[in-house]
Amino acid sequence: MSDVTAVVLCGGRSSRFGADKTRAPFSGTTVLDHLLDALPADWPIIAVGEQRRTARIVTWTRESPAFAGPLAGLAAALDAVASPTIVVIAGDMPYAGRAAQALVDELARGQTDAVLATDPSGRRQPLLAAYRTDAVRAALPQPTTEVPMMRLLDALTVSELAMDADATADIDEPADLDRLDQSGSSPTK
Repeated sequence: MSDVTAVVLCGGRSSRFGADKTRAPFSGTTVLDHLLDALPADWPIIAVGEQRRTARIVTWTRESPAFAGPLAGLAAALDAVASPTIVVIAGDMPYAGRAAQALVDELARGQTDAVLATDPSGRRQPLLAAYRTDAVRAALPQPTTEVPMMRLLDALTVSELAMDADATADIDEPADLDRLDQSGSSPTK
């Protein structure tokens, strides 16, 4: 059994994008498969959202009700997590997978409950973070439907790890997809 489980949240509406952005073509595959391919091979992956075929084996689950938000997605995934550490990643962050191990390593070095990536402007990314599983279970607010992820962070001790723009970039609109697909740069410089 791995000490880390990746929880990939891909159950959003993608309303600004106009279609499911995790299924959009990206670098010869899809946004979601690009992300999954970059995660360490020995990590089990729990994907939260509508089940679909992926190039990598994942366990699918769904938040209830559907589209209840990222915190509800995380809560749904926790039932299947057996590892002491989870890495939570938004499914629309195609370069985030390569940054995941650095977050886990930083969590292991410290005494905090979570390590959040920060983008170049210093903005915290709770959907690109490593968490101690027991701390998340204890701090998870109830109910979780439509509750912001920041409510979880309010109950945890958190540290930060700076990442570059590609690692923390998500896809909200088609222009974001085009920009990231053309950049192709390494997110952990």
